Amino acid sequence: MEKNNLISKINLGVFDAQFQLLYGSSPNVIEKQKERYIEAIANFSELYPQQNDIYIFSAPGRTEIGGNHTDHQNGCILAAAVNLDVIAVVAFHHDGIIRLKSKGYEPDIVDIAKLDCNSSEYGSSAAIIRGMVARFSEYGIKSDGFDAYTTSDVLSGSGLSSSAAFEVLIGTIIDSQYNNGNIGAVEIAKISQYAENVYFGKASGLMDQMVCSVGGFVNIDFLNPKQPKIKKQVFDFEKSGYSLCITDTKGNHTDLTSDYVSVPTEMKHIAAQFNKTVLREVDENEFYEMIPTLRNSCSDREILRAAHFFAENKRANQEAEALSNNNMPQFLKLVRESGDSSANLLQNLYSVQKLPAQEIPLAIMLSKRIIGDNGAVRVHGGGFAGTIQAFVPNDCKNRYVTEMNRIFGDESCHILQIRELGGVDFLALCSDLNKEH
Repeated sequence: MEKNNLISKINLGVFDAQFQLLYGSSPNVIEKQKERYIEAIANFSELYPQQNDIYIFSAPGRTEIGGNHTDHQNGCILAAAVNLDVIAVVAFHHDGIIRLKSKGYEPDIVDIAKLDCNSSEYGSSAAIIRGMVARFSEYGIKSDGFDAYTTSDVLSGSGLSSSAAFEVLIGTIIDSQYNNGNIGAVEIAKISQYAENVYFGKASGLMDQMVCSVGGFVNIDFLNPKQPKIKKQVFDFEKSGYSLCITDTKGNHTDLTSDYVSVPTEMKHIAAQFNKTVLREVDENEFYEMIPTLRNSCSDREILRAAHFFAENKRANQEAEALSNNNMPQFLKLVRESGDSSANLLQNLYSVQKLPAQEIPLAIMLSKRIIGDNGAVRVHGGGFAGTIQAFVPNDCKNRYVTEMNRIFGDESCHILQIRELGGVDFLALCSDLNKEH
């Protein structure tokens, strides 16, 4: 769509229904998003003044609801896409170069004629872009060049998966433009994981990319990680009487790699005692029977972390069932159990390397003081530093947000809504909604 025409339609409210679908029904939120989109278009125009025909794409962040550190053991998870996203203003061309500028970062320029993995690019956005194009090419989908400007409100380092959202965004752009959107959300997630693992140089499971790509509440079983079983949950969270809050405790993630790596490593060490690769392959009853023997070759912490997996793996499915049955009290009970298990068995609320820094336990203590037994709170994401997740009764929501912001800084606490859609072509979404009406 022509840039000025698009801006005019945004200002006139032509796309308000689409904004509501992606971000919620609050008039203030919709106005904020309209301003955000217009600013993104203006920044794109400044970068690429010769481009006039533009598209807009969006991919959401995600929140893990249940299944803390279970996916890397081929376990089960419950997660949801949220109304924080990364958007891209894009113009396509045929010069074989992808130019992408993300707000706050240096531009990336990728020659798509050169698709070999380059270790010197590890950890960069350029590596993700190159990896996505390369993997699509292996699927027989040939990309061409485009110019893009992106801006994200998915909090980096918050456990909301900003990297997965970016990967899904790139996958959605390529699939929409060069494949008529036919490859589907599941394959985009797999391509995204490949780009992160191989080109970006970061080992990761498939959960983050899958949730960002599929959207909504998602219950995923990774027993077969190449063909995970995906079940979308139907639950109207806004009518539950609770708000989903994420608080960024501003903990320092520096030098925590060994803490994160230790969790799957220790779980797999337990599995190896049974000649298995991951804990999902181990019989739970046999594990408990063998604990005296395991203590001869494994640490107590390894045993505790394995015990967390067995309970948490079942709990993720039980949480999904509770939501399906609209049983909020049971769901909250399970979330509290998950939080206790992460604290006492998984032990990922703080790093043993930085014992004085315990922002997550502090935030959990403060949360319990406010919501008591009427809600639930737990560590969010990988843990050790970063964020907590709380299900807060609406009657104390404002007090909760105010207190979290008072302790951890302005805009530390975010009230999230579940987003039913994963990666989308915004203008195509508008066309689809117009057809429905």
